[in-house]
Amino acid sequence: MLPRGLAVLLLASPLTGCLAYEFDQELWLRVDGSGTVNVTGRPELWSAFKLGDAGDPQALTPGALRVLFEHSGLRVREATRTRRDGRPYLFVSADFDDVNRLGGTPAFPDLVIGLRREGEELVLEGRWTAVATRAPPEVRSDELVAIRFHLPARIHSHRNAADGVERGNIVSWRQSLGAALAGEPLEFGARMEDTSILRTTLLVFLGAVALGLGLVGVGLWLFWRRGRRALERDGGASG
Repeated sequence: MLPRGLAVLLLASPLTGCLAYEFDQELWLRVDGSGTVNVTGRPELWSAFKLGDAGDPQALTPGALRVLFEHSGLRVREATRTRRDGRPYLFVSADFDDVNRLGGTPAFPDLVIGLRREGEELVLEGRWTAVATRAPPEVRSDELVAIRFHLPARIHSHRNAADGVERGNIVSWRQSLGAALAGEPLEFGARMEDTSILRTTLLVFLGAVALGLGLVGVGLWLFWRRGRRALERDGGASG
């Protein structure tokens, strides 16, 4: 396993060739609506997206964010401070029981999010909107924010995900930091199967194992039957 500090750094800093986001919310969902969320961003952007104009970026610490998430009903895995390009970033990873209860909590006042069942599909939809009205300093035109989902099942369709379906079950939406801080909502949505990829894969694997064992069993039975007939013939001939 990776050392704890290195794992956090990898989560907070995208790999070479990937886009770097100034504020990034990444969610791993299960078909029952539970999951894990990682949030990474500069302190002043945490203030803008989560606390509004009243939030003081200088007062934000990993401990303060841990309390914020725990008061919102999440179980915090990690809360720490990292650096990228000489600037500080705050990182929080936490588990939740129901994605439908995230939006509007103290930790996620910027999110409207829902996961519901429609027939044999699961439908994810929502929007992300900053709660602040003033832009923090050092906003450049090339800086981006994003919300990303690792969905648990095969994706049937999505609502204009930035790069389509990535690596089988990942969809993401992004916009410029300036647009986000101006209050422009980032709409997202996707439809997927209601059975998890892991469960489907496991059933296929177990089916293949059962078929293999069945073929082995049939082969052994045929071998035993052929041997028995040979013994009967040999016994009849000697008699």
